Amino acid sequence: MMKTNEIRKAYLDFFQEHGHIVIPSASLIPENDPTTLFTGSGMQPMVPYLLGEAHPEGTRIVDSQKCFRSGDIEEVGDNRHTTFFEMLGNWSLGDYFKKEQITWMFEFLIKKLGLDPHRLYITAFAGNKMIKIPKDEETQQLWMEAFASVGMNTKDRITFYDEQKNWWSRFGTSEQMPVGEPGGPDSEMFWDFGAHRMFHEHSMFASQPCHVNCDCGRFLEIGNNVFMQYRKTDHGFELLPKKNVDFGGGLERFAAAVNDEPDIFRLDLFDNARLAIESITGKKYGADEKETYAFRVILDHLRAATFLICDGILPSNKDQGYFVRRLIRRAIRFAHKLGVRNAFCGSIVSAYIETYQEAYPDLVVHREMIMAEIGKEETKFKTSLEKGLREFEKIFTSNRFVSGSDAFNLYQTYGFPWELTEELVREKGERVDRQVFEDEFKKHQDLSRAGSEQKFTGGLADHSKETTRLHTATHLLNQALRIVLGDHVYQRGSNITAERLRFDFSHGEKMTQEQLQKVEIWVNDVIAKNLPIHYEMMTFEEAKSVGAIGVFEDKYASLGNKVKVYFVGDEACEYLSQEVCGGPHADHTGELGFFKILKEEAVSAGVRRIKATITEREK
Repeated sequence: MMKTNEIRKAYLDFFQEHGHIVIPSASLIPENDPTTLFTGSGMQPMVPYLLGEAHPEGTRIVDSQKCFRSGDIEEVGDNRHTTFFEMLGNWSLGDYFKKEQITWMFEFLIKKLGLDPHRLYITAFAGNKMIKIPKDEETQQLWMEAFASVGMNTKDRITFYDEQKNWWSRFGTSEQMPVGEPGGPDSEMFWDFGAHRMFHEHSMFASQPCHVNCDCGRFLEIGNNVFMQYRKTDHGFELLPKKNVDFGGGLERFAAAVNDEPDIFRLDLFDNARLAIESITGKKYGADEKETYAFRVILDHLRAATFLICDGILPSNKDQGYFVRRLIRRAIRFAHKLGVRNAFCGSIVSAYIETYQEAYPDLVVHREMIMAEIGKEETKFKTSLEKGLREFEKIFTSNRFVSGSDAFNLYQTYGFPWELTEELVREKGERVDRQVFEDEFKKHQDLSRAGSEQKFTGGLADHSKETTRLHTATHLLNQALRIVLGDHVYQRGSNITAERLRFDFSHGEKMTQEQLQKVEIWVNDVIAKNLPIHYEMMTFEEAKSVGAIGVFEDKYASLGNKVKVYFVGDEACEYLSQEVCGGPHADHTGELGFFKILKEEAVSAGVRRIKATITEREK
């Protein structure tokens, strides 16, 4: 049996042998896509190229893409759902089409992975007379020829479905597609774990007829070949002049088929982490249904958190960081169900870093940061968890329900996120009123805003010379922090007056005096060089292409207009800072004076704040 890392390598090698360029996985933080928080599919980073933009590596591409789907958090617990996964993908961008894709894919599955073709099933598009797109008999014929190459007569192995299952576009069915949008039929591949395992009679779908694309658990979709060959017009659909192939297949699902193992959490990728949990808890995976559910939540959530933190997403209460926090805290709660009372996350994270170190060496590079962030979050939450659980039980025992106000008090006092209280209540067979919780939360926010003299407002107090100079200094500070601390640093807010600047940035730990000194030195060196400062009007895409950074990227992207990019330095000597900003700024860095950091402090989990000023001379 092949290990999962071997399957990944075999796939990349196979398509490289067929003229594909291997590209690395994109980050879990989407590039140039303000519509989503995470990279959730292998296709997502490829959309511009599928829509016609030339890929810098050519027309044949292959990769294994890291993916995270936050919407699946509550689905985790069965034998196949995970929030983090790898998607193997190969693309033809106006190059080969159905014949090559189907022939190569069959060869890879049967000859390279050694799958039994008698347990492989295929689905194809049944056609749609209303939109004048025919049944995909070409795909059927090509699959029949592939199976015939190993001596099988397989017409009954190829099932046709309508566009609810075997049509792909970014917007779903053909009816939902806007004019100009490309799409086409797809052909999915399923592995049969076997009727003898009696999935169907014990599943929630037992009363329904079993078929290849049902949900009983017997059949597992291992990959989908999308044949993008149509574009929607005002008058129906027309064939694209350049047809694309977009294949996506779950790495873990390939491994499940190769090992004939329907439980993904028994695959070798989870071995080290699963054994670590068994050692910590003294319990055996698979021995008890409820305990196995808890095992799966812990295994999935801590793996996902490890990769998310590695890509620079730190636990917090906002945006992507909120989901990292939720994953870690949910894993801790389910470990609590298994009797774990001491810190344990670090040993699980270490197990994953060891497992994935060859394929993703960044995990080793960022090991200390990952361990520190997860450790801090675990310490913070474990302290309040037991107290909060006791309070929850006290409330429920007294009232037989938990109100929205109770849920808010649990959040305010013990740091219980809404989802945690909701899960606990659901486990009791009851419901909790979310609207009341949100009303209480809003009242709390309003009171906090009204009563806080330290409210952090963004932007510039005025456009005076002093404020403008400090605004320019903020750009230099931002760049200096990225140089000293790393590229995970991004602006999280700023407030500038004539007297001082306040700058919030993403970073998980207190800066050392040595780091602060390096930042000051870098900024003052740039000031001393009296470098020119200018701006250029660019589209958002152009700004990104030159490496410009900006705190309000989503807002700028949505405007669809050109933005100002401020450059510090001379093109001939390489720009030292490139940042999307509305201005105003000094004309030369020499106008700023001497830069001095006054204070560095925490704002919230994963966010630090620097207060600084400028003077005419060093003091």
